[in-house]
Amino acid sequence: MVAASPPPLRAAVVGTGAIVTGSHLPALRAHPGQVELVAAADVDEERLDTFRKEAGESVAGYTDLAAMLEEARPDLVLIGSPPAFHAEQTIAALRSGASVLCEKPLCLSLAEYDAIAAAERDGGPYASVVFQHRYGSGAVHARQLLESGRLGAPLVAHCQTTWYRDTAYYSVPWRGKWSTEGGGPTMGHGIHQMDLLLHLLGDWTEVRAMAGRLVHDVQSEDVSTALVRFASGALATVVNSVLSPDEVSRIRVDCADATVELTHLYGHSNEDWVYTPAPHSTGRAHSWQAPGPDLPSSHAAQLTGFLEALRAGVRPPGGGKEARRTLEFVAALYKAAFTGRPVRAGEIGPGDPYYAAMHGDHPDWAPPQAGLPHQATAKEHR
Repeated sequence: MVAASPPPLRAAVVGTGAIVTGSHLPALRAHPGQVELVAAADVDEERLDTFRKEAGESVAGYTDLAAMLEEARPDLVLIGSPPAFHAEQTIAALRSGASVLCEKPLCLSLAEYDAIAAAERDGGPYASVVFQHRYGSGAVHARQLLESGRLGAPLVAHCQTTWYRDTAYYSVPWRGKWSTEGGGPTMGHGIHQMDLLLHLLGDWTEVRAMAGRLVHDVQSEDVSTALVRFASGALATVVNSVLSPDEVSRIRVDCADATVELTHLYGHSNEDWVYTPAPHSTGRAHSWQAPGPDLPSSHAAQLTGFLEALRAGVRPPGGGKEARRTLEFVAALYKAAFTGRPVRAGEIGPGDPYYAAMHGDHPDWAPPQAGLPHQATAKEHR
């Protein structure tokens, strides 16, 4: 006798703009029978109605997050609201018993991250952040090669997110402000590639950095650079920019036996990963290319592992210590840039101004009377 399939998990979305409509909704549709979208919340009723026409009229609409959580009782909540509301909404969902998959950044500070972790419970619910670049088949294969030592010891790395954003981009009221975005391209753009770098190379131990406001009239930076030392001894450079007309996202790792390089913009497939052998390793290059089906990096790829973990009753990928490590790295980069001294892993804790806010109350960067807004459900972001 064949066992009956478990009922689909009940999902809800918070925010119904571009990132939810263009990425989360297709990801949910890619998992028929496993998950069912039952509710959506947004303070913009017109946009909510437009989303429900796209998602299906059976999806209940709410303008109040608390009411949605109480009435729809979702098993998981996907959050695509502006960053300032992520922590508040994530904690509310966790307390209702729902696990969370939230757009980056999961929150605006290490203090908020630890408050989210405190709202989790052993056995779930759990909170994860969308770091979809980890989950393409090319990234999975590269990490396996690096961890196995088949490329030799990692020695030198480069992580680049050089994008372009014009003045109109920053006319959106919440962008460019610490209290609503959490930072500039370091926090809002480059965090994806930096997370992938840490995912590939493991724990970092020290950061030295610089940041600047070179073009845009914003509170946060529009460019940052960093030097990073890893626990393995490898050294890396990091560049985050919204000033670069020739846009590219790139990671390069030079190992003892080969260079592995990923070049893309907003997503990658197997062909975007290139392996170049050292002169003594030319006969091994064919064995490094990713085998099997090509799974591009995407929200759908991450959701696959997320749903599998929920079914198994274990922590989904994208949360816990690894997600905190990435956020701590961002905080350390800001602290190193603003103080002009190296920052070591583990040094930013309660009592450190960079634990409470990425600007660390630095007089040249922190705006006067900076405070976080609170709202039950906010509009979507991109």
